[in-house]
Amino acid sequence: MLSSLKNIFKIADLRNKVFFTFAMIGLYLFGTNIPGPGVDYHIVQNLLANAKSQGGILSFLNLLTGSGLSKMAVFGLGIMPYITATIIVQLLGVVIPKFEEWRDQGAVGQKKLTQASRYLTIALAIMQATGLAFLFHGGGGGLFGTGANDNFIPDFSAPRVIFLVLTMTAGTAVVMWLAELVTQRGIGQGMSILIFASVLASIPGYGSAVLSEGGKYKLGFIILVAVAILVGIVFVEQGQRRIPVTFAKRVQGRRMYGGSSTYIPIKVNQAGVVPIIFASSILYFPALLSNVIHWKPFQNFVQNDLLKPTSGVYLILYGIFILLFAFFYVSITFDPHQQADIIRKQGGYIPGIRPGPPTERFLAKTLNRITVFGALFLTVVALLPSLIFHLWGITGYPYAGTTLLIAVGVLMETLRQIDSQLAMRNYEGFLKV
Repeated sequence: MLSSLKNIFKIADLRNKVFFTFAMIGLYLFGTNIPGPGVDYHIVQNLLANAKSQGGILSFLNLLTGSGLSKMAVFGLGIMPYITATIIVQLLGVVIPKFEEWRDQGAVGQKKLTQASRYLTIALAIMQATGLAFLFHGGGGGLFGTGANDNFIPDFSAPRVIFLVLTMTAGTAVVMWLAELVTQRGIGQGMSILIFASVLASIPGYGSAVLSEGGKYKLGFIILVAVAILVGIVFVEQGQRRIPVTFAKRVQGRRMYGGSSTYIPIKVNQAGVVPIIFASSILYFPALLSNVIHWKPFQNFVQNDLLKPTSGVYLILYGIFILLFAFFYVSITFDPHQQADIIRKQGGYIPGIRPGPPTERFLAKTLNRITVFGALFLTVVALLPSLIFHLWGITGYPYAGTTLLIAVGVLMETLRQIDSQLAMRNYEGFLKV
């Protein structure tokens, strides 16, 4: 490992990419610690302490923004609007014919889709910043998981709100730019790297919360469980089903083409962490609606702790939604009909399977069987630490499984990219096959 680490710094190009990535991460974390204009910083400090112990929606959003949201920071919205916009555009590619046409145009179409994602990101940032400004002014309602009624923006006026919204929207645009810079000039995928940095920045604070609530012995047991989950995540993340594809020989002019074999890799965890994010967003939607819908029975249902991340009802619903969204997202990202059509057009076939509809049915059946295991794996990883915390009555860190999945997934993908860079220059990498 140490020799492989030295190899990174022997290559000037790779060394510069690593330093550039760390510089962008540092700039991002710096922006998450600068409160927005007009926000009362003393009240924010109390909010940070309550958010770790109450487990409201803020605790999850803080996990993905490096605690920037609870400070209404310049980068308070983090990379989430960009991720949301990217997922929406990706889903629209199945519904809207124009988006589907762009998706099939290759690099030119991808550029148009990226531009659409950027515009949608700015629109989402404006809406989210405006809504959060009013929520923070009114104490947050169900957002914080507490009965807080503090006014986080004392000088609440139209110019102040517009200035705050523009500041947070501009911060989102800068974060989006930083993510794209990391993708182009750094190491790893920019959005994933920034989320990874946010998650790591939150771990020490949540670890101290678990220590104060459960004591050192329970914290030690949780660390052992985390190590076991880490091993499982690494094992499953590397697992894939390789479907062999053979291309028939064909003669063009005086030359013969084809006759080669390759494979279609289908990962066990094809959906990644997206189903967990979707499921969390759905379960937090009632808490956000409770600030708009002033129907007493609905507000009582949201505020009676049934939808807190450590409640039994929440954990059951959480697991069901993860399973459903895992199948939904995989069906969107991997289309058996499209794959079968591509194989047929290229003159290929799966050994023992006829081209066309039989290939499509085979791919769909294989994908569903693998997705069952991947969805169950996601559910266990997300719920196991939460179930332990539920039994112990610990509310300080309800997203331990999600944290591990994000951190390990991003780290392994980044190491693969570093390995490929080292292999190009005949250096030994980190990962062994």
